[in-house]
Amino acid sequence: METRHYRQLVEFRLAIEEINKNPSLLPNVTLGYHIYDSCGNEIKTVRSVLQILSGTKEPVPNYSCGRKRNIAGFIGDFKSETTVISAQILSLFGLSQVSFGASDPSLSDRVAFPYFFRTLQSFHGSALAISKLLKHFGWTWVGIIGLNDGDMADEPQVLTDYLSRDGICVEFTFNYNHYLTHVPSDEGYRMHGIIPKSTTHIIIVCGKSLKTVVFVYYMRYSMLEFNKTLILSPSASFIGITEKFTGATYDDILIFEPYPVYPRETHEIIQFINRTHPSKDPEDTLLENIMLSVCRCLSKDPHKNKVYETLFHIRYTECDGKEATECLLRIISSLLAALSPNVHLAVNIMSQAIHETHTSLREQSPEKDREAHRYHYQIPRSQCTDSCQPGYRKAVNPGAQPCCYGCLPCSEGEISNRTDSENCIRCPALEWPNDKRNQCIAKTEEFLSFTDGAISVSLLSITVLFSLITLLMLRMFISYRDSPIVRANNRSLSFLLLVSIKLSFLSVFLFLGRPVDITCMLRIITFGITFSIAVSSLLAKTIMVCVAFKATKPGSSWRKWLGVKLSNSVVLFCSSIQIIICMTWLAISPPFQELDIHTSPGTIIIQCNEGSAIGFYSVIGYMGLLAAVSFVLAFLARSLPDSFNEAKYITFSMLLFCSVWITMIPAYLSTKGKNTVCVEIFAILTSSAGLLACIFLPKCYIIMFRPEMNHKSSLLGSKT
Repeated sequence: METRHYRQLVEFRLAIEEINKNPSLLPNVTLGYHIYDSCGNEIKTVRSVLQILSGTKEPVPNYSCGRKRNIAGFIGDFKSETTVISAQILSLFGLSQVSFGASDPSLSDRVAFPYFFRTLQSFHGSALAISKLLKHFGWTWVGIIGLNDGDMADEPQVLTDYLSRDGICVEFTFNYNHYLTHVPSDEGYRMHGIIPKSTTHIIIVCGKSLKTVVFVYYMRYSMLEFNKTLILSPSASFIGITEKFTGATYDDILIFEPYPVYPRETHEIIQFINRTHPSKDPEDTLLENIMLSVCRCLSKDPHKNKVYETLFHIRYTECDGKEATECLLRIISSLLAALSPNVHLAVNIMSQAIHETHTSLREQSPEKDREAHRYHYQIPRSQCTDSCQPGYRKAVNPGAQPCCYGCLPCSEGEISNRTDSENCIRCPALEWPNDKRNQCIAKTEEFLSFTDGAISVSLLSITVLFSLITLLMLRMFISYRDSPIVRANNRSLSFLLLVSIKLSFLSVFLFLGRPVDITCMLRIITFGITFSIAVSSLLAKTIMVCVAFKATKPGSSWRKWLGVKLSNSVVLFCSSIQIIICMTWLAISPPFQELDIHTSPGTIIIQCNEGSAIGFYSVIGYMGLLAAVSFVLAFLARSLPDSFNEAKYITFSMLLFCSVWITMIPAYLSTKGKNTVCVEIFAILTSSAGLLACIFLPKCYIIMFRPEMNHKSSLLGSKT
């Protein structure tokens, strides 16, 4: 145990006592401590740290086995080798550590050691502090004047390197490389050619303080009309050097004053060391060990005496009171002469941090606290260009310095959420920038809902209206099912046709609302099957009319085809083909819900994907084929007596159907989203309404308003 190491312990205990006795520092909080000696050994360091964390004699990693303790932080170690190991462990647990002797540069890595600090001043500390101050105030456009020679000649270059890391640009660098007692005329001319013409408002002065005195006098009395703010580095600070400055001299000057180093010999430390005595602390085994090694005085522990004699081969004797006093005086003298590595400063830093933490937690009104410390003067602005606000990104002009940049708005689909952003961030696939392009928000979903304005209300109203009309016509036909006008046109096919048309109208409801997989599959298939049944019924009607008039000729072979079986077979056969097409479509590649995020920026179009284009066009094409066959047969049967014949009405309805769906195909392909759904609904309503109006409206007119024509004699007497 060396005397200088015991001096570290003395300063540590003194600092703890002073903090606990200070009522203004950590009120209602008492600091305690555990002292472990690493002995400069890495393995013992790991064991000691784990013992403190576990709270037990045998360390248990990741467990705190003792009673609940509030570990505020760690002080030490002195050697870099052991400090690196302890800092690595403590960083995992988020515990702060202040070293009073470690100088390893790797410990400055804030990523690897975010909770480690030290009292040794870094060579680059001043440059870093100035750079952070400039960045805090947004001063990104500065000038540097170096009043340097010898050991400080590289300070402007070091400062420039730190400023560039924080995105701060240097407009000019001006160096005086000789001893300066006054500003020579040639240097004054050079300065007058640079400083007045510069656009920056901030000038940093580096160098020795004696030179700074001359420079500040020159700036104050030769360039008084130029509005420049000076920042003096710690090496250039002249506080305490001269008393000749007036208050005006300090205006617009920011001075970095070095933190005062703790004096090695203070009254408190001297008093504390002089009170050192074994009787004051009988449990102080460290002092006993020092007396054992320095004065060769036997301790009270026989086992320890034996160990020391074995290790050092020295014979120890029992010291009397006089010898013990002389030995203690020698030790105290050595303690006073020993160099202290600022252990007291390390403890004070840790206590101040704990005090600030407790104060901030107790603070009830942060706004009032900030108001009390608000800077009372206007902060100067020193930027080459205005900062780029959120929603914009930097655009460096070719040939200009990095701080002289333009601002460009973020591209479509990108945001920036901080000032002076280098690049914009692309929003996720399902999100889109807000109007200011500083935040990603959820994209708007687009589909044809039941409450989607006037379009949905109109389509729903028309659908419900035609469904009710179809239901009324069906009721009317059922009520007058024995009348000649109903019986003359195959009433069973008429009932089936009305039911199919009604289901075609109702299929519109599958096209409204948020599309899901099941509704996507049912949309076209439901309409395709029901409308195919309707067209098949018309085809059967036309065939039956043609067969009936063929069979009226004497000895005609067409008589055997008369009857219900032919019409039912036509409807069943033609509808079965459409059903087979639909089932094959569903089995191979059914329709499904699709999210279109590319067509409309900022919008997610929820739509149905047909799955198989061949399946979709096969369903539409087969309905067109049935309509074409019905159209041809009806056109050929147009010359038959119109009282028994619906040929001209069927011809017109099939012509309307073909026109609507042929027009629908290009419109369907050229639209997206809910507009596509509107085209489909319009085609369904138009073609279904065309069938309803052409086939059944004339019959309903005769039933309701011309009952005299609803007789067999009237029907047989009418000829075309």
